[in-house]
Amino acid sequence: MSLEKQIKKLNEETSALNNPELIAKQRQKGKLTARERIDILLDKDSFVELNPFAQSRFNDFGMDQKKFPGDAVVSGFGKINNRQVCVYSQDFSKIGGSLGEMHGQKIINAIKMARQTGCPMIGIIDSGGARIQEGIASLDGYAGIFREMVKASGIIPQISIILGPSAGGASYAPGLSDFIFMVEGISQMYITGPEVIKSVTGESISFNDLGGASVHALKSGCAHFISQTENECLESVKKVLDYLPQNNLENPPAKNSSGTDNLCPRLLEIVPQEEGKGYDMKEVIKEIFDPDSFFEVQAGFAPNSIAAFARLGGQTVGIAANQTKSMAGTLDVNSSDKIARFVRLCDTFNIPIINLIDTPGYLPGTDQEHKGIIRHGAKILYAYAEASVPKISLILRKAFGGAYIALASKELGYDKVIAWPSAQIGVMGPKQAVKIIFHRELENSKDPIELEKEKILELSETFLSPWQAAKLGKLDLIINPQETRSVLFKLLESMLNKRESKAPRKHGNIPL
Repeated sequence: MSLEKQIKKLNEETSALNNPELIAKQRQKGKLTARERIDILLDKDSFVELNPFAQSRFNDFGMDQKKFPGDAVVSGFGKINNRQVCVYSQDFSKIGGSLGEMHGQKIINAIKMARQTGCPMIGIIDSGGARIQEGIASLDGYAGIFREMVKASGIIPQISIILGPSAGGASYAPGLSDFIFMVEGISQMYITGPEVIKSVTGESISFNDLGGASVHALKSGCAHFISQTENECLESVKKVLDYLPQNNLENPPAKNSSGTDNLCPRLLEIVPQEEGKGYDMKEVIKEIFDPDSFFEVQAGFAPNSIAAFARLGGQTVGIAANQTKSMAGTLDVNSSDKIARFVRLCDTFNIPIINLIDTPGYLPGTDQEHKGIIRHGAKILYAYAEASVPKISLILRKAFGGAYIALASKELGYDKVIAWPSAQIGVMGPKQAVKIIFHRELENSKDPIELEKEKILELSETFLSPWQAAKLGKLDLIINPQETRSVLFKLLESMLNKRESKAPRKHGNIPL
């Protein structure tokens, strides 16, 4: 065959990858095609497709793989904001995006390349799950993907974008990712479909109610970012990558910033002096950190806590904070999981951590005890104690009990712990402490109400005072609230080159 004919054949085979009928079918569902999604996500003309002509070896049960070249997935590499990434995008228009042997191998190859070249791995998922016609070969395809993802975990950022169904075993690939992005009305992620649930329990439930974006954003906590459209979702992926390094051997990208010595007078207005009065911690964060740099993770899940990326003086940081306007900022089962996982991610990718603390402690009650608050709460202790990145804690109003230990104790490994003059630190709040310590005096008092007020004031001004903690060496600084931004930046800057050796062990055993 002449070169001209070979080139003609190449062009024909390449053209066959984009079947107009299948493209129209996908658009009728109101969804972008696999290649359109890649084109929007990556820099223009940067994508290089790998294994485009791979196809299944199986032709049983009416399968005709010649009709579906590429085996229902597009994979390769390209750039986002001129930084290399590897990517795959499943094609639901071909065999429902189902995963077979070669489909799985293409994804495995992409993950291997990402790990070996030290760049983020992005998977765009739109699949009905394992390809039934290929039986065990499709199941092993998933097994190979999961193993490669685990091997890459902690080395490169791994992102899953759900832009259609992610059914059955397919859901575990997102579950192994660092971040999951979903779109309202389009994304679905579930292990067991509605038809199976109905056959077993008799319960009728829709796909979206079972595993739609809102369910995973608000209830299960599986989704980290939710968007209204595919384009908005893909732009959010670019934004989160802007805070992350390419891999675990690099530092996160820094940006130019000014005004690190600026005062923050509004903090005195935002944070009430009354201990029991709530406020929006997000307003505090926006006042302290660089303008327009706040980027929240899992915003709808466990709203009593905040996990977010931001910048301080241009440096990327991870923020963990108590949201006092929700459940008084207490730590419960869900917020413990949320913060612990975020801290471990920051530690993995060399992102310093700053805690903003205002909490009465772990949430009490039989409900939390039965849900395993001991096990879940211990995850925070483990995550912070294990993390070797710079760790700074600021106590705004109160830090009591186990929550103080988890979020601010220097003995747990915090590099710097600072507080506002109004902060209270102790085993519990002054009102509860007085009832326990002085219960006999209160019982025998002629005016127990007045005595209780006196003892609360006495306890607050002595044992719970930040000055007492500072005398014991448990606080590094007590600062003027208006100087919070300036002090935090100076502390952060002083520790950017922090190094800490790891214990010689295979790995620890985090309480899961």
